[in-house]
Amino acid sequence: MSLSVALQVAQSALAARQTESSVVARNITGAQDPGYSRKSVMLSTAYTDSGQAGGLRVNGVSRLADSALYSSLLASTSTGSSQQAILTGLGRLAETVGDTGLEMSPAARLGELQLSLQNYASDPNNIVMAQETLQTAKNMAESLKSSSALVQDVRANADADMATSVKDINTLLGKLEDLNSVIVKGTQSGADVTDALDSRDQVLLSLSEEIGITTLDRANGDVVVYTDSGVTLFETTARSVTFAPTTVYDATTVGNSVIVDGVPVSGPGAIMPISSGRLHGLAELRDTTAVSYQNQLDEVARGLIEAFAESDQSLGGNPDQAGLFTWSGAPAVPATATLSVGLASDIIVNPNADPDQGGSLDRIRDGGLSDPLDPNYDYNPANAAGYSDRLQELVGALDSDRTFDPAVGLDPDASLLGFAASSVSWVESGRKTMTSNVEIQSVIVGRTAENLNNTKGVNIDEELSLLLEIERAYAAASRLITAVDSMLDDLLAAAR
Repeated sequence: MSLSVALQVAQSALAARQTESSVVARNITGAQDPGYSRKSVMLSTAYTDSGQAGGLRVNGVSRLADSALYSSLLASTSTGSSQQAILTGLGRLAETVGDTGLEMSPAARLGELQLSLQNYASDPNNIVMAQETLQTAKNMAESLKSSSALVQDVRANADADMATSVKDINTLLGKLEDLNSVIVKGTQSGADVTDALDSRDQVLLSLSEEIGITTLDRANGDVVVYTDSGVTLFETTARSVTFAPTTVYDATTVGNSVIVDGVPVSGPGAIMPISSGRLHGLAELRDTTAVSYQNQLDEVARGLIEAFAESDQSLGGNPDQAGLFTWSGAPAVPATATLSVGLASDIIVNPNADPDQGGSLDRIRDGGLSDPLDPNYDYNPANAAGYSDRLQELVGALDSDRTFDPAVGLDPDASLLGFAASSVSWVESGRKTMTSNVEIQSVIVGRTAENLNNTKGVNIDEELSLLLEIERAYAAASRLITAVDSMLDDLLAAAR
């Protein structure tokens, strides 16, 4: 080997080891940073014009990656975020069935009302019992109203969170566009883009928390991002994600859809609905879970009005009319076995039973609440003080089977008490199931992230060992340069 080639080898080795030292230092510094992937220097043998090995060439910096594990992490993160959003909402809905607040659940209030009616029936001339029955009836109606209000608050909060999620998605897509441009241009020019790739992976991971995504890698490090339903979120540029929030909710309100690149992906008008991510969970909570529970409350209210309805005592064939419990559509009784949306927030105690509103407590016992001036609905025309038949009838009505709308997701053939209890079980069962799902998904996300980190992460001990090897190689190259320098000095001396 000629002295010039030896010098070239030594110099290239020094340059390569300096680059390797710099990369190892980056690895050690970034070891604790989330999403950082281990970097390594790509080296190859350099050759002289004569074809002789002439040292080392630095071909760039690469990073460790595992696309399969990373895709799995994106998917599991999206699923977990969706489930967590639904669980949070179910936790709030469960406030209506846990008797720890100021208001007891509708099911518990029904039991309280039945007991009060039984006590009143045992002493139908007792004014205290009548007042207690009126108060438990008011508590029953108020429980339905407050539960309905909470459900709509849950829906309104979910809608507001959807707006926040859409805002975050657009912000992340903007960052993705910037990073992707840096990566593509840097790859084309041969620059080190490994840190930008790490940052882009973190942006995509954050994006997957908000909305389910799939990715497609293209030439020059370019990436295309789709929703999990196939709508383009990003291709060279970020696509528009829009949502018009609805600030006030009642049982009849239908929330707006989220639009991605002109295509509805969540909400009632979704053409290509997403199936994971926080946005999906919030939409599911707003449009399905909370709506189902609201419908169940509405059916309890309808069953209550139906159970306490007054029938024509003259056998004249007049239709039943709303009795102790009434609504804005009175005196008619809501259609049987048919959901009346929003009834839980509309139901009230008939003012004709309340002395404070010009009514009479006796009408709970005697009937005639639908119209005090119409004798056809008077169950006790003789005004007998010991009359208890009507009260006993009302007690039995709470246990009697009736037909509910099957669309609400509960047994359509049940007693009012049984149906209300089933609604409680529906909420608690849903919360229990979702809690289990979230816990399982959390383990999946954690283990996937751990496996990915083990694959592409930095091991400090290995980096320190590598640094020692680099130092030894650097020292060897330095000694070679020293030897070449000494030989050149000897040659110059001999030439003199």
